[in-house]
Amino acid sequence: MADLKSLITEFLEFCEIGKNQSKKTLINYEHYLKRFLEFSKNIDPEKISLPLISKYRLYLNRLEDENGELLSIKTQSYHLIALRAFLKYLVKNDQKSLAPEKIELPKIPERQVEFLTRDELERLFNAIDTSKKTGLRDKAIIETLYSTGLRVSELVSLNREQVNLEKREFMVRGKGRKLRIVFI
Repeated sequence: MADLKSLITEFLEFCEIGKNQSKKTLINYEHYLKRFLEFSKNIDPEKISLPLISKYRLYLNRLEDENGELLSIKTQSYHLIALRAFLKYLVKNDQKSLAPEKIELPKIPERQVEFLTRDELERLFNAIDTSKKTGLRDKAIIETLYSTGLRVSELVSLNREQVNLEKREFMVRGKGRKLRIVFI
């Protein structure tokens, strides 16, 4: 019977090859599951129980990050999501353990969306010196980000040949490697 540490390694390899998940997801899953492994002291997967999960949640709630701040509810939730994905993998591979659906995620307060006011936008655009080429470039960048909703990383990775100026559109690969059409 495999120990928890080797099962986590198998799970991460499955996520990489079998599910083709992004490098960032793999890094996060590894980080979160390593934390559970350390907490549980490489427990036998069959001994993972709801009382253990409750103690783990309490541990996460009291844990400080590298800046000395307590983990946010959202970060705690990410830990549990990774653990549930791992337990789901164990179930699919006939490894006895806690059923993943028994782990409930904490309630996360709705996210407050922050946005620039009209005045802030006007100041941003007015601060660009369009008498220079770099200013024209900067204005094009800001206007593209503002009007399309692109992420900065998506715009940075965009190549000229990807943009269809006749149709005024291009494809971008966003989060989760999903393609979407962006209109100019």
